[in-house]
Amino acid sequence: MLSLRCWAPAFGLAFERTVALRPRKFNSLVVCGARGPRPRYPRVWKTDKRIGTVSKSQKLVKCIKGLSNVKEEVYGALDSFVAWELEFPLIAVKKALKTLEDEKEWKRIIQVIKWMFNKGQGKTMGSYQTLLNALVEDGRIEEAEELFQKIFSRYMEGLPRIFFMKIISLYYRLGSYEKMFEVFADMEELGVRPDTSIVRMLGDVFMKLEMLDKYEKLNRKYPPPKFEYRYIKGKRIRIRVYPDNSTEEVTQRDSGRDELEDAGSMNPDNELEEAPRTGLDRNVLGDTASGDLEFV
Repeated sequence: MLSLRCWAPAFGLAFERTVALRPRKFNSLVVCGARGPRPRYPRVWKTDKRIGTVSKSQKLVKCIKGLSNVKEEVYGALDSFVAWELEFPLIAVKKALKTLEDEKEWKRIIQVIKWMFNKGQGKTMGSYQTLLNALVEDGRIEEAEELFQKIFSRYMEGLPRIFFMKIISLYYRLGSYEKMFEVFADMEELGVRPDTSIVRMLGDVFMKLEMLDKYEKLNRKYPPPKFEYRYIKGKRIRIRVYPDNSTEEVTQRDSGRDELEDAGSMNPDNELEEAPRTGLDRNVLGDTASGDLEFV
């Protein structure tokens, strides 16, 4: 009997200890049939308002749109925008520049990029391209030429082709054919292959100036491509080009002739015959380009 009287309290004490050590899991939870148990308390880490790069860029655009063109006012507003930032908000500024470019606010783009360069931030090829495009669209021809000369002198061998395309199209529109020839001569010296638009503009200039020999050399060295690549739904697809606006039936009729010409070009005898001709036509312009460029 003594053992029975002592056994019951000991068992109850052990049971209370196990209950105290293992509390119930779902005391503070509400069971949801769709997604399981959820806590009663709100999720504070999701209720805090966060400012992302998109909202920052929109705020920056609204901040500078209503200002005048005074340099001190614009730069002061931009400085106050980044005053409390631990790091320079480069991504937000780039998104704001993209928004301003879509809205064709060229003066604001020039102001923001120059302010960013003064801070020592964002000196990339994309920023230089955006600034050059904004200067050209805003009609600041001298500043655009000065910027191109600085970029060309600094990144001579690594300058992308799009800069040459932009400055050549500017000179073509203005009728500055001598400067256009100088830039194209620099492209040939650096080994930068011109785009079809550049070849077309140069061909038009040669025809206007009645320089038929230069026109023939240009077409011989840079013939029009038979195919071009386009991106359709994220896929790179090769499409046949019809330069003379001819129908597809005519091109299909001449497809056998093109294949025979391609097969003939694979003959080594033809390559040996064409080698001296390409060597003579290495420089298309010859003496057309006047002098060398003066770097700023």
